[in-house]
Amino acid sequence: MEYSDKVLEHFYAPRNVGVLPNADAVGEYGSPQCGDVMKFYFIINNNVIDDVKFKAFGCGSAIASASIATELIKGKNLEDAWNITNKSVIEALEGLPASKIHCSVLAEQTIHKAINNYRASKGLCPWKDDFKEEN
Repeated sequence: MEYSDKVLEHFYAPRNVGVLPNADAVGEYGSPQCGDVMKFYFIINNNVIDDVKFKAFGCGSAIASASIATELIKGKNLEDAWNITNKSVIEALEGLPASKIHCSVLAEQTIHKAINNYRASKGLCPWKDDFKEEN
């Protein structure tokens, strides 16, 4: 299995690892039974993700996908963050092996879970997830 230098960089030195105890939003997605779980924590001010941290349980591709996803959404408003797709994650990582595409999907879905967690905390309806896996 061939990994890009960007995947290896984010696996060996992941960005934004940790927990934000005073998070405005928390999203978790995945299955411990399958082996990959991500959890994102957001600090949100004026509809913008000011800070983000993650915890991930899984393979190197899952850790790299979570790391790059946090970089992609930090500083973005919630709508722009929602529109980050698994394809965006793959492109930012300069590719993922076909058998690891699901890790990019995990990142996209975890972003959605966190945003909808925030919306629920504000009494707002969740945004619909019209997910389509993109390769």
